[in-house]
Amino acid sequence: MAIEVGNIFEGRVTGVKPFGAFVALPEGRVGMVHISEVSNEYVQDIAAVLHDGDTVKVQVINVAPDGKIALSIKRLLPPAPRAPREGRGPRPNNNGPREGGFRRNGQGGRPQGGRGPARDAAPRVWQPKAPAKSDNLSFEDMMSRFKSQSEEKMADLDHETNNRRGGGYAPRGRRGSR
Repeated sequence: MAIEVGNIFEGRVTGVKPFGAFVALPEGRVGMVHISEVSNEYVQDIAAVLHDGDTVKVQVINVAPDGKIALSIKRLLPPAPRAPREGRGPRPNNNGPREGGFRRNGQGGRPQGGRGPARDAAPRVWQPKAPAKSDNLSFEDMMSRFKSQSEEKMADLDHETNNRRGGGYAPRGRRGSR
């Protein structure tokens, strides 16, 4: 049987190094199982898992033009069961109306199979803060308050605009003329 990507062989470990193990294959060829391809679990020390003379079942994952053969043991193992994440309960069923937004396609924010809420489903809109009571404020105090509120609005708008465009503002003359 030719050694090709995807083929499965039974081989004997001929050497163990800190980065992986060498495995004797048919036709007198030798391949290497990298430490990351030994197990579904993290392997700190490969010598604790594989020893010279062990018989292992391996799958060919790459054959380089220079003849080097990359092997995997973990691709033949059943996937490790995933433990539930701590501090999280079951995900809520989000089929009801969204607060402050709308639904596309009648059911949800995204088409079936999408992950999470749609990015553009409910755009954020700046809402003014309730005006503070102006008990006999001087003109300078009112102007100062107006200026700070105006700067807040501009900063929010600038922040939103940059997030949507994926960058900052560049004047016309500096955009990279040709």
